[in-house]
Amino acid sequence: MTVVTGSVEPHIRCVDLVRIFSADGVEVQALQGLNLRVDPGEMVAVVGASGSGKSTLLTILSGLDTATAGSAHVAGHDLLAMRSRERVAYRRHTVGFVWQQTSRNLLPYLTAAENIGLALAVARTAKGRRRAERAGELLDLLGVADLADRRPAELSGGQQQRVAIAVALANRPLVLLADEPTGELDEATSVEVLEAMRGVNDALGVTTLIVTHDPTVSDHVRRTVQIRDGRTSTEVLRSTRVDEHGDEQAIAEEFAVLDRVGRLQLPHDFVESLQLRERVRLALEPDHVSVFPGHDGAGHDAAGPDAAGPARARPDAARPAAVPSSEEDQR
Repeated sequence: MTVVTGSVEPHIRCVDLVRIFSADGVEVQALQGLNLRVDPGEMVAVVGASGSGKSTLLTILSGLDTATAGSAHVAGHDLLAMRSRERVAYRRHTVGFVWQQTSRNLLPYLTAAENIGLALAVARTAKGRRRAERAGELLDLLGVADLADRRPAELSGGQQQRVAIAVALANRPLVLLADEPTGELDEATSVEVLEAMRGVNDALGVTTLIVTHDPTVSDHVRRTVQIRDGRTSTEVLRSTRVDEHGDEQAIAEEFAVLDRVGRLQLPHDFVESLQLRERVRLALEPDHVSVFPGHDGAGHDAAGPDAAGPARARPDAARPAAVPSSEEDQR
């Protein structure tokens, strides 16, 4: 899939996104100033532990919830400003959604083809023979064309998720959102479903965002965004390069996400390896920043440049896709 970047308007753009839940006088801040950018045609995984805010992010992007503060735009829609009528049209035509629970995606008394036809009927995007043709196209694309006349109870979990993806794509959305789509599947079936999603991304160019706690999902996407404590913390970009012998090599590069005020989260492995606690010492070098362990509890130097060694952060030419990149984005 060729992704166009640069000056193209992203399909998903979140800036300083905040979501606060209140109950019985207690406030929980699920998102704490999250930034995210996904360009048209990208397939991105958002990975994080339970409670990190990833599912909250997805419900906001799907139009099922509204952020407390910040901004969120999807395919030209301002999600914080949408009125009820626009929100309904947005969920029917702009985004498709796949739930983790296979039982939530399909009506049990309809066949696979009829579930797709129902989505078309509700959105009024196709009639009669065209509905059947569209259902056939999508089931064929997902590799389950021979299951068109089966009801969900007659399908395996992986087959149900493939049909669910077809339903989500019925009305030709620009963006496909998936919440833990492999959460109820075994490892082998999960791989099949993820490869099916990648095939859809390649064939249709639909922008795809998957949220999951499963780090193995990262192997099936080019870009993985780690979310921690309600903020994007790091990104891993995957690419292939040809070495001097003509052999193709897979490359994975990890980047820390820098927000507009200069904050970043160091990867957990880095923090644990150098035993970084509470505060660190910084040193500005000509082309990078060095981060050293700070002081121990007694106020003495815990380590220095010649001890465990610093973590080094160097500027990079790669686009920091999770950070606003222009003055207009920062407003």
